Amino acid sequence: MKLASLKEGGRDGTLIVVNRELTRAVGAHAIAATLQSALEDWSRAAPRLNALFEELQAGNAADAFDLDVDSLASPLPRAYEFVDGSAYLPHVERVRRARGAEVPASFYTDPLMYQATSAGFLAPRDPILAASEDWGIDLEAEVIVVTDDVAMGVSPAQAATHIQLIGLVNDVSLRGLIPGELAKGFGFLQSKPRSALSPVFVTPDELADSWKDSKLHLPMRTWINGHWFGEAEAGIDMQFSFAELIAHVAKSRPLSAGTLVGSGTIANEDTSKGASCLAEQRTVETLRDGRPVTPFLKFGDRVRIEVTDAAGRTIFGAIDQVVEKYSPR
Repeated sequence: MKLASLKEGGRDGTLIVVNRELTRAVGAHAIAATLQSALEDWSRAAPRLNALFEELQAGNAADAFDLDVDSLASPLPRAYEFVDGSAYLPHVERVRRARGAEVPASFYTDPLMYQATSAGFLAPRDPILAASEDWGIDLEAEVIVVTDDVAMGVSPAQAATHIQLIGLVNDVSLRGLIPGELAKGFGFLQSKPRSALSPVFVTPDELADSWKDSKLHLPMRTWINGHWFGEAEAGIDMQFSFAELIAHVAKSRPLSAGTLVGSGTIANEDTSKGASCLAEQRTVETLRDGRPVTPFLKFGDRVRIEVTDAAGRTIFGAIDQVVEKYSPR
């Protein structure tokens, strides 16, 4: 099934069920007012939401309406927790090689992750706001999963059973602010503003054979200003599966229902597939030509991120955002 949230009903939106084609939807208020509340009672809510999805798909859902993507908030407008990984080691290896550093051996056995902001997510059509282009505005096209309640100390095999929804995220990064923050030795803060989530989240069964081994096996397609930028394969070169990432996070703490876990920027050894972030493309250029030529995002630039199936049909809907200058009100 496919789930989304309308921009109404308060900060957490209003839960709706969306058909497979992303053209029709129906309110789910009789089951759960918000996606967060559904996740907190997932064993009860999920079968009822799926039954409503089947009715909608068959054209039998009462009060169904045409879906307007512009009316959507993020599926989870805010969440208790968002942890993001860097599971695609070709990206890590290239970035470090460009600055003459080696990848620590532990990176191949122990996931690299950080705690991201989750107090609010941008809707899939909301602008990317920044006060200055000098901040080095960058997209990061990633896959994200959503869990139900996860106990501390779960194994990867156990963690896999807690993956309830899958979607996309544009994990916006401000590259110009990152070096100063990392130099302090305490991680990201100002360099990681709010991220945008895809219009809908889907259950693993919607992906059929494209979801296996807790990985999405489809290309991540990105465009900048309408021009193709990349289509890196999400199922290739992912050092750690989502199950392994969740188990890593839960080593010393339980995870609350509605926790989001990101894959990190999709990147392949084969650079002919393009990139999923500008920092990656600039690193490839530096290694190849001695200097980067691709600029970071400017005000007015448009970013589009989408995953389609083998027939070219959108699965999660597209994240489609314009970069705008932020002015305090």
